[in-house]
Amino acid sequence: MSDSIVVTYFAYLALSIALTAWVARTLHRNGRAFLVDVFRGNQGLADSVNHLLVVGFWLINLGFISSTLAAHQMVKTTRGAIELLSDKVGAVLVVLGVMHFFNLFVFTAIRSRSRTLALRDARAQESWSPRTGPSAS
Repeated sequence: MSDSIVVTYFAYLALSIALTAWVARTLHRNGRAFLVDVFRGNQGLADSVNHLLVVGFWLINLGFISSTLAAHQMVKTTRGAIELLSDKVGAVLVVLGVMHFFNLFVFTAIRSRSRTLALRDARAQESWSPRTGPSAS
């Protein structure tokens, strides 16, 4: 029943790529506002970084999908095909979830660093006066 495995492969690719596209689009759309904030309103830089993150996201996920395409078991029944498809798509969903949380972690770290630097710059600005120089405090 080699036709069953080919159908399963096509179903796996279609579902995995569709899920990757949906997550990538969601991250791109919702990540933009976050990145604009991180980069202090520099929309051009935020858009560039956002695009690069999405490209990396696609590359990693398509690489994973491609590397896990092959099945090392015979699919003899429809049930077997569904179970194999479920295992493979489930693995893709786990990787997409891990990638999503990794992106959130990175965005949060960048945002935290940006806010810390902005606070430091604001404090330095407050303590500096053109007439007197740095304050003695």
